[in-house]
Amino acid sequence: MNTSNTSNSSYSSSNFIHNIIREDLKLNKNNGRVHTRFPPEPNGYLHIGHAKSICLNFGTALEFNGCCNLRFDDTNPSKEETEFVESIQEDVQWLGFSWKDRMYYASDYFEKLYAFAVELIEKGKAFVCDLSAEEIREYRGTLTQPGTNSPYRGRSAEESLDLFQRMRAGEFPNGTKVLRAKIDMSSPNLNMRDPVIYRIMHASHHRTGDTWCIYPMYDFAHPLSDALEHITHSICTMEFEDHRPLYDWLTEQLIEEDRPRQYEFARLDLTNTVMSKRKLRQLVEGGYVQGWDDPRMPTISGLRRRGYTPEAIRDFCDRIGVAKANSIVDVALLEHCLREDLNSKAKRVMAVLDPIKVVLINYPEDQDEFLEAENSPEHPEAGIRLIPFSRTIYIEREDFMEEPPKKFFRLSPGNEVRLKHAYIIQCERVLKDEDGQIIEIHCTYDPDTKSGGSASSRKVKGTLHWVSAAHAEDAEIRLYDYLIRDDQYTEDDSAESDDFLARINPDSLQILKRCKIEPGLKEADPGSKYQFLRQGYFCADLKDHSSDHPVFNQIVGLRDSWAKMNK
Repeated sequence: MNTSNTSNSSYSSSNFIHNIIREDLKLNKNNGRVHTRFPPEPNGYLHIGHAKSICLNFGTALEFNGCCNLRFDDTNPSKEETEFVESIQEDVQWLGFSWKDRMYYASDYFEKLYAFAVELIEKGKAFVCDLSAEEIREYRGTLTQPGTNSPYRGRSAEESLDLFQRMRAGEFPNGTKVLRAKIDMSSPNLNMRDPVIYRIMHASHHRTGDTWCIYPMYDFAHPLSDALEHITHSICTMEFEDHRPLYDWLTEQLIEEDRPRQYEFARLDLTNTVMSKRKLRQLVEGGYVQGWDDPRMPTISGLRRRGYTPEAIRDFCDRIGVAKANSIVDVALLEHCLREDLNSKAKRVMAVLDPIKVVLINYPEDQDEFLEAENSPEHPEAGIRLIPFSRTIYIEREDFMEEPPKKFFRLSPGNEVRLKHAYIIQCERVLKDEDGQIIEIHCTYDPDTKSGGSASSRKVKGTLHWVSAAHAEDAEIRLYDYLIRDDQYTEDDSAESDDFLARINPDSLQILKRCKIEPGLKEADPGSKYQFLRQGYFCADLKDHSSDHPVFNQIVGLRDSWAKMNK
């Protein structure tokens, strides 16, 4: 697999677009202006691939003291919703960027775009065509055979203008007529073979309601919206490279000065990750996930709910760089960036996910005490907290074995381990139920091994996390694995088919009930992030967490395969 070869020791990311802009500034192109835009279609939630574009467009404007617009290319009312508009705004702001007063919609320009279309008709550069969509495809030709002129291509400008005005007035049903640019049916570029620029669509628009029943095609609205906003550098992904001649043709026909220029970069392709908006919609509408913000989804809202940080995503986007050649990035790099950020921010706490009871038989039955625990060993300024300790505690079930193999340094009969922030304990015996399952472990503790005690420096090979049974709170813990289990899967695979559904990991979500957490964690604010010692990084769920029902999402494990691979 052709994965990105970024190393852990040197992240010298490349950005050819910045190099182009530096040359433009040297030549005083655009009078020294740098003006970009991020132009999402509001027909779904943004994903990690869009985050790369957001960081590139807004980051470029910041780098060169320019401006970046947020523009919704809302030209298809059948798929667009206000919900998506609002989610996109939230995502851009959460990532740390601001459009200030520069938020626009293609629908802001519908009247101007209509006037541009009229101008093309009057210049003899566009005509109304009565061919059906299927007939247009047949007339279009192939990559090796030129297209055939529409029988309506010779319509006079007066007739096409009359028909176009009647299309706007709502006289014709959907699919009966379109407006096409008149370019070249023999062009080697299929996008230049008299492309459709307006179609009839009797559908209510989320902003303009029923004012319009004809809507511009994306390839028509996009370059002209760029021009109306005085964009200098129109940055898009490589699949639009073949559309650039049409972009340039439209601006040359209709824009006198300050014409924008389009530049293409390679989109993000991430292992184990669905990056197609169509497929993400299919996952949501098919009930394979619990909505666009499901923490298993690569949507920005899903990553936010999972516990990802904007800093980690921006760092990831910076490290992978900007290039024209497609490559596949290992999702482990994204997780590495996340761990690096969380390691410096997340408070250390203890939680037991699969608890088994341990009774310290020589600890006073009526005694409780509070032990000091650092919140972050790397940042002493984060302070300490007091955690309760008592005769009965919980440890992880997997941290005890009756008949351990060699090099098992956790708890076993006759063996000693240290309880983090507490004492050294030794297993004396176990209690089992009638089925032979262990239900309780009896241990003794050494009171002199407490921090500051006479034997506090005594070494043992294993250290376990724990919580006091008398003080622990129950919590729901959600463990996540990759939604796509095939680590060779990328979006290039079966791009137009639905067999990706067969690759869905049935174990991508595991819900653990009645886990035991430190008592203070139930009061955590939704979105609060922690390192559960020896477990990984976890986040209080943004929607379901409350003090009455604590819910924590696993963000990422502690093991860093990327750092290990790139040592």
